[in-house]
Amino acid sequence: MIQIQRVTKVYGKQTVLREVTVTREAGTIYGLVGVNGSGKTTLMRCICGFTRPTSGRIYVGGDEIGRDVDFPRRTGIIIETPGFLPHYSGLRNLLILASVSRGADRARAEAVMRMVGLDPADRKRVGQYSLGMRQRLGIAQAIMEDPDILILDEPFNGLDASGMEEIHALFDTLRRQGKTILLASHSAADISRACDVVFEIRDGMMADMPKRTALR
Repeated sequence: MIQIQRVTKVYGKQTVLREVTVTREAGTIYGLVGVNGSGKTTLMRCICGFTRPTSGRIYVGGDEIGRDVDFPRRTGIIIETPGFLPHYSGLRNLLILASVSRGADRARAEAVMRMVGLDPADRKRVGQYSLGMRQRLGIAQAIMEDPDILILDEPFNGLDASGMEEIHALFDTLRRQGKTILLASHSAADISRACDVVFEIRDGMMADMPKRTALR
């Protein structure tokens, strides 16, 4: 569960988030829609502990971020562009990350690559990947340690139609497993199809966005 209580974030004279309050339950996919600069990425960074709110509190899995823990436990994250070592293969990148956290083994790394439509035996360097392939690898990295919560910024970026179908199916499977998933995008249509509940963030404030409206 994610609980956001009256979160405000101010940079200099600019208020990016204004008294944002929302609770996100387990086993549900939530969407956050907003134009560039609306505050959606800032909110995700606050939830992940990368940025501290000016005021308000955020709880993830019962822990207060910035007080009980610096970063949320058992959470898979993509914020902005996924970063990888360009001279190594996709599998090698995942194995390096797994060796640092010790949260997954080779079999798991290979499995999550297949889950996102990548071949773990492909020796192509990540620097030669298309944008869509990099995005798939980013999602594989986010789910590799079987997190309870996923926080993904622009998860459909660079994916073609078949890739979007595969990732939609993956998110549906993860939801049935009881995961809490938060997706952010500037595209209301992409987000609405994937999500149970959609929020719109505008001028730092958030409101429910009916799915039928989001699809227009």
